[in-house]
Amino acid sequence: MSEEPRRVLAQGTFDLLHPGHLHYLSEAAEHGDELHVIVSRGGNVTHKPSPTCPDRQRRDVVAALSVVDEAHLGHTEDYFVPVAEIDPDVIVLGFDQHHDEEAIRDTLHERGLDAEVVRATGRDPQYEEEMLSTNEMIRKLLEERG
Repeated sequence: MSEEPRRVLAQGTFDLLHPGHLHYLSEAAEHGDELHVIVSRGGNVTHKPSPTCPDRQRRDVVAALSVVDEAHLGHTEDYFVPVAEIDPDVIVLGFDQHHDEEAIRDTLHERGLDAEVVRATGRDPQYEEEMLSTNEMIRKLLEERG
């Protein structure tokens, strides 16, 4: 009898993909056999500017990455609905995401979900002009083309 694959979950807005996103998702994938990604719905993003790209487009672009096994749109009201459906073994948070690891662990426990919660490492630019921030990309676009 074969063992169940170790499911990993990553989450984010993924508005304009950049090397920092690729680093995060690649590192998350190293924690297991299947990488599932929840792409936040624009209406749920309240801690930073709303995404530029539509929800489905961001999900489709993330799904096209070879490191991602499946991309899902987040629930409109409850972040933990898709988490329960995916039932991950590990949840990998981005190094700069605003999420409180302990609060996530507590909610997982309350809902009967058993998943390890870890934080990914950051990534430094590999060359001087490399951009690792969606906001930085938007600022540069506005400066050069706005």
